[in-house]
Amino acid sequence: MNQRIGYIRVSPDNQHLDLQREALKKAGCRAIYEEAFSGNSRERPKLEQCLRELRAGDSLVVWRLDDLGRSLSDLVMTVESLEQQGVGFESITEQIETTGAAGKVVIHVFAALAEFRRSLIRKQTQPGLAAARARGRAGGRKPKLDDQQVREIEELLSNPDMRVADVARRYGVSRTTIYKYVGVVVPQH
Repeated sequence: MNQRIGYIRVSPDNQHLDLQREALKKAGCRAIYEEAFSGNSRERPKLEQCLRELRAGDSLVVWRLDDLGRSLSDLVMTVESLEQQGVGFESITEQIETTGAAGKVVIHVFAALAEFRRSLIRKQTQPGLAAARARGRAGGRKPKLDDQQVREIEELLSNPDMRVADVARRYGVSRTTIYKYVGVVVPQH
């Protein structure tokens, strides 16, 4: 049984769902999942529930494209996932329907644009990182232990009565961090 299932997302400060709800009902949606979250919110439980309900042959219907994805790449990934499951996608406002050839072309153009954008970001970021490295700045997290602390830890662990857990506690790091910096130290007898 092919179903048309709707999903609505509005921002918390804009609670006007009536127009969207009526449009989805008019589009033949029997079930409509509604959520009030900002578009940047990573957790969207109603969307996740909606996606779990969809089966091959069903269609997910939204009022606008930005209801479904936080970004262009997020939208493309979601629509591609639906397509792999045999689920159609429709956006009422943009008049995109992936069950038809034209809608599939639009989604593929979106995918190409998302990849192009990622490529541009990489190209713009790499010269900045190279310039920072040339100035002696390393990216990433600040090391948990400095060279002096590593030498002290190695000295402590050379004592057969000293436990790695005790040393880790003393320096405020995990045992894994100790092993990462000093490896396995064989106690001196």
